[in-house]
Amino acid sequence: MSLEDVYYSGLTPLIECIKTGTTTIIDHHASPMSITGSLSTLAKAAKEIGVRAAFCYEVSDRDGDEIAQEGIQENVDFIATCQANPDPMVAGMFGLHASLTLSDQTLAACSEAAKSLGVGFHVHVAEGIEDLEDSLAKYGMRVVERLEKFDILGPKTITVHCVHINDHEIDLLKASQTQVVHNPESNMGNAVGVTPVLKMLSLGVKVGLGTDGYTCDMFESGKVANILHKHASADPSVAWGEIPQMLYGNNPEIASGLFGGKFGELVEGAWADVIVVDYVPPTPLDSTNWTGHLLFGVSGRSVETTVINGRVRMLDRKLIHIDEVAIGERSRELAEGVWNRI
Repeated sequence: MSLEDVYYSGLTPLIECIKTGTTTIIDHHASPMSITGSLSTLAKAAKEIGVRAAFCYEVSDRDGDEIAQEGIQENVDFIATCQANPDPMVAGMFGLHASLTLSDQTLAACSEAAKSLGVGFHVHVAEGIEDLEDSLAKYGMRVVERLEKFDILGPKTITVHCVHINDHEIDLLKASQTQVVHNPESNMGNAVGVTPVLKMLSLGVKVGLGTDGYTCDMFESGKVANILHKHASADPSVAWGEIPQMLYGNNPEIASGLFGGKFGELVEGAWADVIVVDYVPPTPLDSTNWTGHLLFGVSGRSVETTVINGRVRMLDRKLIHIDEVAIGERSRELAEGVWNRI
């Protein structure tokens, strides 16, 4: 990918975020042929579209030491820029691919760099069984244990997936106040297994809900998570409270940790993020059953109006000052170029 490819790979899903009512994203980016400047390129796209975004670069040893070092430097430079020029709409994290593609030397370098900047990590954790098997075979420890060894865990860190973890690792996540983000559609699509979300939540781990790029529609992710954990538990009575807690309780807390301020509430002083959805309730809607109405009655395509940080980005399903047609045309041209180069 070129930096122009990176730019349009940001613009197109950011537009979809607005159309489906997603105001804030946390993105884990990789473009090993165009690393330097990739995060600022994505930040430019986010500012133009008007979606609040946190970015990081996916450090990995897959492409050799030189590219791994360039990925480390891209994280450092972008985070330093964000810290020197505070912007309530942009934040930086330190990105790591996964344990199985990171040597001890690279993990140590990332840990030292992030510590000097005072930021947390964004890392895929035990998504596939291969990640666990690799860690056990090479290092004699499980994935979360290895991350703890290198001071990767902590309240500012997001560990993504956590499918193949055991009770001891859950205890480590809880004790370190590390955040977990569950991505049900991605896990199902990759056939990697089911994250022990219900157990983690019952033990006090902060688990949020994401998509891993599978969709921009968080209503959709909530619906899939609801039925996935019922199916996996063979119990239709579970997940009624846990999924709304992840989506409407924990996600705002995770976002607040990155951007400050208050999310998810219509109160004075909170971020002015508001969406309007086209939904006429067939039964009474009140404070005791609103999560059920959203689960069964609302999807991203129900969104009519999206306001982010007080700025109207879509009104009555019309994007404001965004040329979706031109962006889509250029995106398709660039995609064909990427395919041809591959």
